[in-house]
Amino acid sequence: MEIIIRSARIVDTGSAFHNQVKDILISNGKIKKIGSKLQNTSKAKEVKADNLHVSLGWFDLNTYLADPGYEQKETIETGCAAAAFGGFTHICCMPNTQPVTQTKSQIEYVLRKSANEIVSVHPLGAVSENTEGYNLAEMYDMHGAGAVAFSDGIKPSANAGMIERALLYVKAFDGLIMNHAEEKSISKNGSMNEGATSTKLGLPGAPALAEEIAVNRDLYILEYTESKLHLLDVSLRRSVELIRAAKKKGLKISSSVNAYNLMLDETAVGNYKTNFKVNPHLRSKEDIAALIKGIADGTIDTITSAHQPHDEECKNLEFDKADFGMIGLETSFAVSNTSLKDKVELSKIIETISNNPRRIIGLENKIEEGAEADLTLFNPELKWIFASSNIKSKSKNTPFVGTSFIGKALGVINKGKLQLN
Repeated sequence: MEIIIRSARIVDTGSAFHNQVKDILISNGKIKKIGSKLQNTSKAKEVKADNLHVSLGWFDLNTYLADPGYEQKETIETGCAAAAFGGFTHICCMPNTQPVTQTKSQIEYVLRKSANEIVSVHPLGAVSENTEGYNLAEMYDMHGAGAVAFSDGIKPSANAGMIERALLYVKAFDGLIMNHAEEKSISKNGSMNEGATSTKLGLPGAPALAEEIAVNRDLYILEYTESKLHLLDVSLRRSVELIRAAKKKGLKISSSVNAYNLMLDETAVGNYKTNFKVNPHLRSKEDIAALIKGIADGTIDTITSAHQPHDEECKNLEFDKADFGMIGLETSFAVSNTSLKDKVELSKIIETISNNPRRIIGLENKIEEGAEADLTLFNPELKWIFASSNIKSKSKNTPFVGTSFIGKALGVINKGKLQLN
């Protein structure tokens, strides 16, 4: 299959063509030629659009696919459909499935089942057996089978010794631990951020201290082990400050913020709609400002979707009884771009969802002749309204239906395939 992308502005800070408007000829899954007014001599499919931009395919480090075990919420196929609509060509799927993704055969299941999808799915293996936080899982075997990193996903470990052992263990093969920073003994049963809003609503609140202590603990352990750590779900001003200081010390630390934490603050919970019940919780406006500053100065490396599908039985409940989480693959870029517009340069936004995740996982690429054609097509200025018909996920738990956004993915190219939205 041959494709010519016409007059697209290339957004890739690692490419010699960054910020240039060019045609791109793709043949047999590779970029054959980059230039101006390329001749279509082989009846290649031409892709044109107003204000067309192209970047390396977007890469999400924090996706829950629920397959196997919870296929009523999501399957690998529907998760990939949601990812492609949102502009992602790569996603890392968390191990919180049934059974937990913790063996070589379970890693192979994910890779085999997703092989023919346009989206490349990278399984994360569990750090601990059954993600219970006590005994290490078979990380070396999973690494050999194709696990790109290790995480217990939404289950933070209360066992500091296990985090220490995990960080030391993966050093043997230059592995990466990805951890959700939360001290559950402090957050307890909090269903939203502790503060004036939780008091007004009469909802149990979780103090910011629960994340701050966990971040501080993990950074101390990282410094001791001299290993590699990625902190997921950063949501607080103080967390950003701690990570910034750790980077200045030279620690091998990276971090991510979820897109919804850049747009929504704790007051959104005021209507008790359970699609606003997420973990990490919606925080204060001051925290959002600090997160944005952290993205702008490079303290926060990536923006993630935290795509967490739930069926009606898990969400259509009283607020304190509903499960945490919202779907986010379809809206992650739109939420981020709308929130960061005029505050963070477009090239920096794209780095957080493309170049930086690749660097962290070790799958770097760039837009150049001869490279794999792994691309996202988008219009960063397109104004549109997210509709229920745009939901490709099997679950519908999002608060963004009816929201006006700026910026939209127009299509993806990966594995020699093209999909246009």
